[in-house]
Amino acid sequence: MNVILFERDRHQFYPLSYTRPIALFRIGIFTIEQKWKNYFKDVSLSTTNYLSDQFNPIVKDDNLWIDSSVLPNPDLVTEINSLRFGEALRQQDRIIAFRNCEYDDKVLVNVETNVNFKRLRSCTDIFSFNGDEIISDINFFDLNILKKNRVSSTNNIIGSNYPLVVEEGVKVEYVNLNLNSGPIYLGKDVEIMEGSSIKGPFAACECSLVKLNSKIYESTTLGPYTKVGGEVSNSVFFGFSAKSHDGYIGNSVIGEWCNLGAGTNISNLKNNYANVKIWNYKIERFLDTGLQFCGLLMGDHSKTGINTMFNTGTVVGVSANIFGSGYPRNFIPSFSWGGASGFSNYSLIKALEVAKKVMSRRGVNLSDHDIKILEVVYDISSKFRNY
Repeated sequence: MNVILFERDRHQFYPLSYTRPIALFRIGIFTIEQKWKNYFKDVSLSTTNYLSDQFNPIVKDDNLWIDSSVLPNPDLVTEINSLRFGEALRQQDRIIAFRNCEYDDKVLVNVETNVNFKRLRSCTDIFSFNGDEIISDINFFDLNILKKNRVSSTNNIIGSNYPLVVEEGVKVEYVNLNLNSGPIYLGKDVEIMEGSSIKGPFAACECSLVKLNSKIYESTTLGPYTKVGGEVSNSVFFGFSAKSHDGYIGNSVIGEWCNLGAGTNISNLKNNYANVKIWNYKIERFLDTGLQFCGLLMGDHSKTGINTMFNTGTVVGVSANIFGSGYPRNFIPSFSWGGASGFSNYSLIKALEVAKKVMSRRGVNLSDHDIKILEVVYDISSKFRNY
């Protein structure tokens, strides 16, 4: 069956959805698109116009249209597969999936879902669901094949409740690996340096690096080519980003091509233990998350200088550059330059120059499509840069 992942409420997922479809959010080991590809062979994405040059849906005479904020599980997939042409699967007033020739859900026969599943409602759900999703995603690996890739006896493996999955080319020596509360996944060519301690559930995707003596707590995911050091807890790095030095980050989501300077620290708990409020782009004000723990949400290409400090529940947009002493504001718009003493507009030309240099260091070109996306984000985020 041909599957198309469609989007709703993109504003709810800014700044992360500024530069990618929701289906490309990484949560657990896989992106949402990859999760659906574990169940269906043909999966494409339907997204906003300025992203659609790269992500065009493949529409056939008979399609399953699925909300891209929904995370699949076997029971839900069974329900979706049972849909007949012209039927829609609903959860109360929201359509989860429908079967039709085109994107038109107005004249469908509604079927109420009877299964439990997870759906992203905000960016904070990415780290909130991450541990469970690592445990779920690990089931898609053939553990019998991967058993040959064992780690050496220099490592200290604690517990056996969950598997340790090691892909080819992994380098790991003299590391504590705790499997009591969740699995640990080490992707192709991952390196975990000596003296580090890692508690599952944890996922390090292809070519990611954990630096010397790092402390990595449960429910953390490192996307491809991510580098981390210091102390990390329940955080998701989408990929190609770096927090290479000491400093704490917890209950956070970091986009691609970000760099957190040495000594950057993120508060994830208020001194009065109250619920954390974060900036909501849709209603353009701060909104209660219902969470006691929430750190930093950072869009692609943003950077921090050494010893930067972030207050609880800070939202940083795309291509922001933050530096200096003191705590900057809790909402930092895209293309901002500055810190606690104030912000100014970060020139698009300069931001593109930096992005090109950063990406070239990893052997990736800043494409015309990438430039177009950043130009659009610069324009649509300008209303927030009212310093």
